[in-house]
Amino acid sequence: MNAINLAPFYRNTIGFDRFATLLDSALASDQGGSSTYPPYNIEVINENEYAITLAVAGFTDNELDISVEKGVLTVSGNKESEVEVNYLHRGISEQAFERRFNLADYVEVTDANLAHGLLTIQLFKEIPEAAKPKKIEISKDKKSIEHKSKSTDKKQLN
Repeated sequence: MNAINLAPFYRNTIGFDRFATLLDSALASDQGGSSTYPPYNIEVINENEYAITLAVAGFTDNELDISVEKGVLTVSGNKESEVEVNYLHRGISEQAFERRFNLADYVEVTDANLAHGLLTIQLFKEIPEAAKPKKIEISKDKKSIEHKSKSTDKKQLN
């Protein structure tokens, strides 16, 4: 597979450092053949609410770990060793896993629930007032700044 070099784009952008890092990590993980286990859904509940649901059949809440660090939600599962069972067919995977989700700015994890083999993580996006867009009114003041040219200044001095 061809490598993609995005360095030329970085020199033309200011303040998009996190975006560049996300893009680099996404391309690196795609090339590494990332795992598809466990399957998951991402649901938009409303404008500021989201839910991530992971199919974690066979795992208990004690065997799952959810953490958020530097805008990355990490869900991992490690099945405790049980008595060895002789399976005729084993279709339910209970392998250890780690799934990472990059969260947008101001997105917080509010709750997690495990029911019927599905782990649902509730997310809420709350933008602080300081970060919300604001309208700047244009004043209609009659005063204006007058600019004088250098030649006009010299004539006035003489």
